[in-house]
Order: sequence, then structure tokens, then C-alpha cells
Amino acid sequence: MTGRPFQVTVTESLEQLEKSLHHARSVSQKERLQMLVWLKQGEVSNRSELAERCNRDKATITRWMSRYRQGGLSALLTKGTAPGAARKIQGEALEKLKARLAQPEGFHSYIEIQQWLQQSCQLTVEYGTLYRVVRYELKAKLKVPRPRALQQDPKKLNAFEKKLH
Repeated sequence: MTGRPFQVTVTESLEQLEKSLHHARSVSQKERLQMLVWLKQGEVSNRSELAERCNRDKATITRWMSRYRQGGLSALLTKGTAPGAARKIQGEALEKLKARLAQPEGFHSYIEIQQWLQQSCQLTVEYGTLYRVVRYELKAKLKVPRPRALQQDPKKLNAFEKKLH
């Protein structure tokens, strides 16, 4: 049984491929570039030989070659990423939240932010998601002043603050 003929024309020069191989950062990029180097040097002539040298399945080699034919070297070296879920807080709601967090009074708790988002933007967001967005993406903190004792003497407090500066 004979499969499709293995015909690949490597357009890059051997020097260019070796330079790219030297500068490649990831293992996946290195193995794909090495494959092209072997093809350019004429060391391999069929898909099975290439799959054996790369320690990959023939289907993987076929997929890589198809990617290379369609988009060249950049397409071959591009690593795909999973799309993931859509962001819960985005667009106008995110802008409103940023503006509200920038106000001096801020929020007293993340639960208060949850309630505010529900009322003003009709968004239900989990506590952990909300914490991550506010704390790490927006780099904001809840603006809650520390409690002060009622018995504090304002004159002594001012004198203490002056000593600090």
C-alpha cells in the first residue's frame, strides 16, 4: 500500500534554518526546525524516516508539513493556545468598575462589589473571579480606612505623624 508522495520544498536556506534552530527557545520549535534542516540537507527522504528520527507519529509529521506548506516557517513554529472561557467582566462593565474603584470611598468588601455589579451591570460574578480581576488585573485595592480609636487625642496624633516625616 502506497500513501501520498512525500514532497516538501524547504524554501529557507540551510544557514537561515540553522541560525533559527540556534535561537529557538522552545523544544517544539527546535524539533520542527531540526526536521526542516534534515529535509534541506537531504538526510531523510520519506515521512516514515522523518517520523522515526523525530520520535513522532507519521500523522504529526504530515500535520507539520501541511502547516509549513500553507503558512511557511512562521506557521510551522506558531504554537496554538486553547481559547479558554470568555471574560466575565468586560467592556462597559469593566470600565464602570474601574471608575468606581478609583473613587475615594471605594468598596468595603468584595461581596459589596459583587452586589454592585449585580445591581448596576446585571452581572453575577464569582467571588474568586472578582478578587482576581480587581486585585491582579486592575491592580486595585478596597479603599477602607483603618479603624481609629475614639479615645485618640488628635493633638498627640498630629505630633506623632510629624515625627514620622
